[in-house]
Amino acid sequence: MNVDEFLRQDCNRRKFLENSARNAAGVAAGFVGLGAAGTAGATPGERINAGVIGVRSQGKTLALHLAGMPDVCVRTVCDVHESVVEETRREAAEVQGSPPGSVGDYRRMLDDDEIDVVVVATPDHWHAQMVEDACAAGKDVYVEAPVSHTVSEGVRICEAARETGRIVQCGLQQRSGAHFRSAIEAVCSGEIGTVRLAKAWVVHRRKPIGRKAGGPAPDGIDYTAWLGPAAEREFTPNRFHHNWQWFWEYGSGELGAWGVHLLDVARWGLGVGLPVRVSATGGIHHFQDERETPDTLSVQYSFPQASLVWEHRQWSNHGVEGRSAAVAFYGDNGTLIVDRGGWKIYGRRDSLTADSSELQGAHLRDFVRSVRTREAPSATIEIGHLSTTLCHLGNIAYRVGREVTFDPAGMNFGWDGEANSLL
Repeated sequence: MNVDEFLRQDCNRRKFLENSARNAAGVAAGFVGLGAAGTAGATPGERINAGVIGVRSQGKTLALHLAGMPDVCVRTVCDVHESVVEETRREAAEVQGSPPGSVGDYRRMLDDDEIDVVVVATPDHWHAQMVEDACAAGKDVYVEAPVSHTVSEGVRICEAARETGRIVQCGLQQRSGAHFRSAIEAVCSGEIGTVRLAKAWVVHRRKPIGRKAGGPAPDGIDYTAWLGPAAEREFTPNRFHHNWQWFWEYGSGELGAWGVHLLDVARWGLGVGLPVRVSATGGIHHFQDERETPDTLSVQYSFPQASLVWEHRQWSNHGVEGRSAAVAFYGDNGTLIVDRGGWKIYGRRDSLTADSSELQGAHLRDFVRSVRTREAPSATIEIGHLSTTLCHLGNIAYRVGREVTFDPAGMNFGWDGEANSLL
């Protein structure tokens, strides 16, 4: 499916949201929209067996959420770090009554015919290969965002999902959050008038990572497996747990860490796919350490009928519009600002608001529902690919140091060889 075909389908979804919002117009405090879909009714014994790859931090959170679902069993976990695996097994056993098994090589998990779904929560540079392999093995997949490490990888995993007919849900949890859905309903219904500009941002204080010498990997860590498709190099603490995000070989910087979630909400509300022009300015202005990705960045995305602006600062606590991480939609009849704590419309006498809603559990329930019904999940791999591509395009514009012109149909920068080399 190309971008135009996807957007035609997305337009139909937006019309549905608009109609829903019109029916709800005038509701004030506590405004809620489409509730997150629950798990389809399952008869006893029809448990879904899940395998989770990468169980440190977010991966462990996902594993424990799944273990707590009455119709899901976490059968196997996989990680390159032995102590992380054992910790997750112990905690999962407390939730579901029995410990999951463990494997060191994720391909052994894919060989298990008893496993129905696979969760990919590894560093970004592993996502595409694991999703492709899981689809080929006949597994449905939940993959964390950003879904790919490059634009071309995103194209590949969309093709893999389509060709194998697998359900692939990406970890854009806002898509299943009731208050995010009602915020989009309000924007699409014209509650704030015509919207031609949206902004998304994250402003917070990250810790410096310093400079650390390389050496042998600690006991209990398979660093060769961690590197996987990346270039071979000696173990370096700064390029491992968490800090890998700040190196181009493995991550996409703050744009990939937070930007993919908030840019997805902005793109959703604007009803846009991919931009035609992208410019970026910023740099490593604050930290004096080994990171490669910018600690300060502003990106301007230009679409035919709208503009989208991204900003991040990793060294400040003073956010935009009084929020540390949020999305603002600027209409000619008001401004709607939404974050994980709720949303509110400003600039109108009868302002509408909504409180926060559950995200993680609702998103996983939506995934399980989709696996059972074979209906599309709330955050399809195509949605994840488009929003992840926004992050990649912003980083490419920053890295080449100038505005770039993008062709959404060809998924390239035309004759711009320098920019195309980063796809």
